[in-house]
Amino acid sequence: MSNIELKRSITLPLLSFYGIGTILGAGIYVLIGQVAGYAGLSTPLSFLVASILAGLSAFSYAELAARFPKSAGEAVYIQESFHRPSLSLLIGLMIVGAGTISSATLIHGLLGYLAHFITLPNVLVIALSVCLLGGIVIWGIGESVVIASIMTLFEILGLVIVVWVAREGFSQLPAQLPHMLPSLNGVAWSGVLLGAFVAFYAFIGFEDMVNVAEEVKQPQKNLPRGIIIALVVTTGFYIVVALISVLVVSPAVLAQQSAPLAYIYQHVTGREPWLIALIGVSSIINGVLIQIVMASRILYGMSRYRWLPGWLGVVHPRTRTPINATLMVMLLILVLALWLPLLSLAKLTSFISLSIFTLINLALLRIKRRGERSPTLNIPLWVPACGFVLTLVFISYQLVQWF
Repeated sequence: MSNIELKRSITLPLLSFYGIGTILGAGIYVLIGQVAGYAGLSTPLSFLVASILAGLSAFSYAELAARFPKSAGEAVYIQESFHRPSLSLLIGLMIVGAGTISSATLIHGLLGYLAHFITLPNVLVIALSVCLLGGIVIWGIGESVVIASIMTLFEILGLVIVVWVAREGFSQLPAQLPHMLPSLNGVAWSGVLLGAFVAFYAFIGFEDMVNVAEEVKQPQKNLPRGIIIALVVTTGFYIVVALISVLVVSPAVLAQQSAPLAYIYQHVTGREPWLIALIGVSSIINGVLIQIVMASRILYGMSRYRWLPGWLGVVHPRTRTPINATLMVMLLILVLALWLPLLSLAKLTSFISLSIFTLINLALLRIKRRGERSPTLNIPLWVPACGFVLTLVFISYQLVQWF
């Protein structure tokens, strides 16, 4: 195992853009159609429910990040709470699994947007994408985060353009609002909750931020701030985009689109959506880039704790990045992207992430009940308690639907 440490080069603005980029790229450009297929006109409500669920866990992450600013964040939090290395290892591997599955999901979404420009074999697109993005991550953390921040600006621009060209759709809101609010019968809410389960995937990303803790400047202050900033900004964008999407395009039609936002632009303007498609490609690439960073840091951090073989903790002497861990993550993404379809990947990612969030909320509950105070952020006890209960209910509901 290398004795070279990671380089601290991430400021609060870069960290916030890093989080916004991975959250935005993880869902709205790819999965809004899938959510609409379940929730119909109640799609904005599904995103709101998902944001509340994610928000409770995000605050738990923020406090734990302030307490333990280490790579392999979740695995470290579990260790500090339960003191069971085997459980910490399991959680760490689950996070790597969620990250690699998430990346495979995004690459599937890339295929739909890229088809607006060029037709290539899916296998070639997947292989080239993973190799290019893995190479950037190996190049350096500073370079990776700067590139991610630039792509995040393009993601935001794309969402603003879609909302702007479709803005006339807001005139239909008074007439459609009663239909967007589901009745109290179980069938209507079943669609909303199933949509929220898929929409929850779109909020995954804030937890990635804690795994670059050893590369963040003043992590005890900047990590909690960055997590909260990223979640607030992305929630606002999601609600507005989901609202305008179902106002201008039938949810049933939206559910059939592989590049939903590009379709909305074309439907409203009658023009070829090359700009939105290009931004969609950039958004998805950004999401995969950040997931590779996250998963490789988890493997690196667990190796440093001697929960995984030492060769995964090797840091390149020039780039000061975990090269072996990054190569392993690239291989896993390739296998998953070539194996599973889009919706299966998204559901599996959400299920794993919810399971992890359940344990993270429980971990913070245990730590707070011991009376240990955080140096910079101390949230009320009811936040992790509600986060634990709601994530557990959501997991149980999804299992009932599956079986």
